[in-house]
Amino acid sequence: MAKRGESGGHAGLFSAAAPRPLADRLRPRTLDEVVGQDHLLKPDGPLGRMVVARRLASMILWGPPGCGKTTIARLLAHSTDLHFEPLSAVFSGVADLRKVFDAARARRVAGQGTLLFIDEIHRFNRSQQDGFLPFVEDGTVTLVGATTENPSFELNAALLSRAQVFVLNRLDDTALEKLLSRAEAEMGRPLPLDADARAAVKAMADGDGRFCLNLCEELFALPGETILDTNALAATIQRRAPLYDKSQEGHYNLISALHKSLRGSDTDAALYWYSRMLDGGEDPRYIARRLTRFAVEDIGLADPNALTQAVAAWEAYERLGSPEGELALAQLVIYLGTAPKSNAGYIAYKASVRAAKETGSLMPPKHILNAPTKLMKTIGYGKGYEYDHDTAEGFSGQNYFPDGMARREFYQPVERGFERDLRKRLDYWAKLRERRGEE
Repeated sequence: MAKRGESGGHAGLFSAAAPRPLADRLRPRTLDEVVGQDHLLKPDGPLGRMVVARRLASMILWGPPGCGKTTIARLLAHSTDLHFEPLSAVFSGVADLRKVFDAARARRVAGQGTLLFIDEIHRFNRSQQDGFLPFVEDGTVTLVGATTENPSFELNAALLSRAQVFVLNRLDDTALEKLLSRAEAEMGRPLPLDADARAAVKAMADGDGRFCLNLCEELFALPGETILDTNALAATIQRRAPLYDKSQEGHYNLISALHKSLRGSDTDAALYWYSRMLDGGEDPRYIARRLTRFAVEDIGLADPNALTQAVAAWEAYERLGSPEGELALAQLVIYLGTAPKSNAGYIAYKASVRAAKETGSLMPPKHILNAPTKLMKTIGYGKGYEYDHDTAEGFSGQNYFPDGMARREFYQPVERGFERDLRKRLDYWAKLRERRGEE
């Protein structure tokens, strides 16, 4: 019989174990070894307290790829003597769940609980998610679901009410540096990188610990003793695609960041988020549409030219295409970021909509109605109307609101930009209206 590690015909092809990936070899063996999630795992953290009490609640672990969701679930089971039962929502269906629940019942009778770990739990449809509830409620399983998507949008309210949601952080530079050091200790030699290239590796990992260790493994496999700088590093390994899903939460997070940076007149931050969206593959037309909305909603008449600039930049993009047209949109971002801000027009519009709904179908006052027929003249249409251009100030001060409705001031311009001038005009007309009312 062939000894372990020796070749023995076909059997020898399977006797020698394939080398384990570096990320697998460095997988934490205790919760203390998990990096970047101290807010949950330290002794006074919510998961740390559960482990000390040896009593786990069902939970959803929400975080980006490579932050340790699967590892934490496995270690939670080990720390509380629960049987670890992993499932992937991508590859599993109702039949798989039924088998798991049957086995968990039998295990429970024998005195052992089950931690059911479901990776990508948001991939299960609503009815499948509802199927967990009886088994979670009666304690057949302790459910630990992992998701990269916002649970508020992707999971049933009934499921969320029975599970605590814990947010895991993307790994910061400190956590990634610990992983680099562990990789070097495991391999017995330093990474072939200078200081700037080492920082670049952490930036390339973009908070993903698994990807970071895969990069390390690729670097350790390089021949020779050359120390790579950033240029050599970029030529050697592939850059990680940015985390950005145009149809999911990342899409809305980044456009929100762009919009709020512009509202806060932080032009540099706005340019950064604009570039992040482009780098993630966002359609520039979508960005152009949102920038045009911003010009109307958050600048308005404080700078009437903002809307003109937005439409012009959008049209320039359509004519130039990418990548030249993206510069036109970048120029628009700068213009909007540096423009005076006002949402007075937006507020006025919303207030007028509310008033229109509240007052129903009140008729306009008769003096501002046209009277094309004799009957309409007889009943008072147009009677008493003053032609504003014939007055000394070009302003009659008549009432244009419906009879029976008190005058409302929807538009309140701010003391910024062009709206300063509009404020002066409105104040002037208000004084004239008040004087006419006293005559």
